[in-house]
Amino acid sequence: MKVLVANLGSTSFKYRLFDMETERQIARGGIERIGAAESPVAAEIAGKRLERMLPVPDHAAAVRCCLDQLTDPELGCLKDAAEVSAIGFKAVHGGRISGVRRVTEEVLAAMEEMSATAPAHNPPYIRAMRLLSEKLPGIPLVAAFETDFHRTIPDRNRYYAVPYEWAEWHVLRWGFHGASHRYIAGRTAELLGRNDLRVISCHLGGSSSLCAIRNGRSVFTSMGLSPQTGLPNNNRVGDFDAFAIPIVMSKTGWTLEQTLQALANKSGLLGLSGVGTDMRDIRQAAAQGNARASLAIDVFTASIRHYLGACLVELGGADVVVFTGGIGENDAELRAAVCDGLEELGIVLAPEKNREARGECDISDPRSRTRIWIMPTNEELMVARQVRDLLQAGG
Repeated sequence: MKVLVANLGSTSFKYRLFDMETERQIARGGIERIGAAESPVAAEIAGKRLERMLPVPDHAAAVRCCLDQLTDPELGCLKDAAEVSAIGFKAVHGGRISGVRRVTEEVLAAMEEMSATAPAHNPPYIRAMRLLSEKLPGIPLVAAFETDFHRTIPDRNRYYAVPYEWAEWHVLRWGFHGASHRYIAGRTAELLGRNDLRVISCHLGGSSSLCAIRNGRSVFTSMGLSPQTGLPNNNRVGDFDAFAIPIVMSKTGWTLEQTLQALANKSGLLGLSGVGTDMRDIRQAAAQGNARASLAIDVFTASIRHYLGACLVELGGADVVVFTGGIGENDAELRAAVCDGLEELGIVLAPEKNREARGECDISDPRSRTRIWIMPTNEELMVARQVRDLLQAGG
């Protein structure tokens, strides 16, 4: 069984192809600026990299281009596109629908209901899924919802203190990054040889969240109803008092829609720093004396520590703290700042290990009661596994 896992943006398409007999990645690629006169198209197949410029008018054409690459007589890895058993999507928010589902009109309707909650994610996925269903009817489409891993969170951590009936409108703490946190839960158990671990998974990147995991199950996470909550993200606000919205509207003259757009697209690390969305650029600016850049890093770090503390209380301590995601894996300064002064809580980082860390490794000091790990996540593999399991179960 071969599964193609798609990661969609409004004008981009990235993919990985897995052979699920061995769970080996056999190809990866992507297309940017879909809909432009010409789009950059890249692929890595069998150790060879292909790059070219092609007209790619829509996401269906992007998938067709991808399949053409994979079946190329000279450079491809498939004899026929029919070898692709399904296309899997790391879908974000389906509200009343979660889990792993074949893409149907019911699934798309549920995603549309939550588009206002996940405006950067749901609309492009819905458009692409409809287009692919029409243009490529022979390939099953499967949505693996990020909220599914958090279905085990107890009600005390799921409900908001609002009128109870609002929960019927899906106003609940759903949580996201489910594929990443699920991978970390499984990989940590595999590495330590235990299934009874208390794990704090710190997924830190362009989008960030923490998750408290007990015995492989999510029991608390920092994101709530929408991906705009919890930690500050690259350009999304994170936690924010709703009663500030009328103040902003009165001062700016913005509509509610304009205010929400600013919170979803011009806030987070970008809004605070004024530098950009990439932590590397923000760190460079801070090193050059940019006070706003330093503030953005400090606010981000403080928010991580805030939720780390919440996870520790929920779990009654932690056996493992894991850093993953682009920032979590590569920013030694941030890891050190997050763990600074936590010796009394049993969390002691080894400075030299932390500075020299590359790839998957333990960066704990021998005195640390809690192991501290860096683990590159593999969200695409988790989606591929979920798609395989669904197909094998006859779903």
